[in-house]
Amino acid sequence: MKEILLCKYGEILLKGANKKYFEDVLLRELRHRAKNYGNFNISRAQSTIYIEPEDDSCDIDGMLESALCVFGIVSIGRSAMCEKNMDAIRALARSYIPAFLEGKKTFKVEARRSDKRFELDSMEISREIGYELLRACPHIKVDVHNPDVTVRVEIREIGAYIHAGAYKAAGGMPVGTNGRGLLLLSGGIDSPVAGYMMAKRGLSLEAVYFESFPYTSEQAREKVLTLARLVSRYAGPINVHVVSLTHIQEELVRACEEDYFTLLLRRYMMAIADRIAQSRHLGALITGESLGQVASQTMQALMVTDIMANRPVFRPCIGMDKEEIVQIAHKIKTFETSILPYEDCCTVFTPKHPRTRPELEKVVAQEQKLDFDALVEEALTTLQTFRIESEY
Repeated sequence: MKEILLCKYGEILLKGANKKYFEDVLLRELRHRAKNYGNFNISRAQSTIYIEPEDDSCDIDGMLESALCVFGIVSIGRSAMCEKNMDAIRALARSYIPAFLEGKKTFKVEARRSDKRFELDSMEISREIGYELLRACPHIKVDVHNPDVTVRVEIREIGAYIHAGAYKAAGGMPVGTNGRGLLLLSGGIDSPVAGYMMAKRGLSLEAVYFESFPYTSEQAREKVLTLARLVSRYAGPINVHVVSLTHIQEELVRACEEDYFTLLLRRYMMAIADRIAQSRHLGALITGESLGQVASQTMQALMVTDIMANRPVFRPCIGMDKEEIVQIAHKIKTFETSILPYEDCCTVFTPKHPRTRPELEKVVAQEQKLDFDALVEEALTTLQTFRIESEY
């Protein structure tokens, strides 16, 4: 018996003449990941990607777990393969499926016949295999409306496949098919979720992290690099650019009114991020802001900071409440790292009463107390880049 993974597309099916481009990106990502798990033959046919182990040393469990995190795939069936004849399919059903029916009360069989030359139609195949399974598992009954297990038989050009249920995969679009963006990655809960959500829409990611050493610690930086590694399980390798804001923050404290500290700092952050994005040929900035969640995320505050960017600012969390964001953080396993108690640059020199409805003219007046361009240039000289990649 030979096991194989059948990966089903989602939105790629809607791409018409461009479908091959999206498939090629998806195949490239799967082949890259497969190197960690052995020798797999990965191919496509009939809007399905086949991941086939070439020898017994392959780690099919590890490959399955990694493939479930690949954007562009909506489900994966762990299947057994046999020749395209009913005797072989019956024998495979008897040997492979009973393990999936243990402890279950009901099942049904669904057959799909992509190869219309096959001797039986879909209904006849379902009936034949259902009969075989009832003989092999006398404890179980058929329920075509609400079964505990659905057994699927697929008759395709290159063989017959049988599996009992599919695993839900990441969905979305293959990473890199919709451009490249720069994620403003903090140590909080929201920004890793924002990066994950935009990667799901096909953006490949780089990230920028702003630190304020010695006010923020080495542990704070390591926390952010760990978050980037967790996101990279879905998004692929991420270049994380680390920039120091220490001197900028000290100058803000020296020269500007306290109520404006956060807004002014975020304008610097957006301007620096925009410069990095320009130099790296990245088409958008990405932040984890949610409307009204904190003082710097009111509509007026966002307007004041957005004008510092010369490219779109994507905020996938903008309409979500905290609980919705936390649920995704748990799903992608960033939550426990995000809540580690290490400092964030935005919590340094935080004003007691930050402006929530700032007027742009007054913000600019405060900003003009400093040499904005010189401070941005100085901050960029501190830039360090770390290449982060998950082990999948």
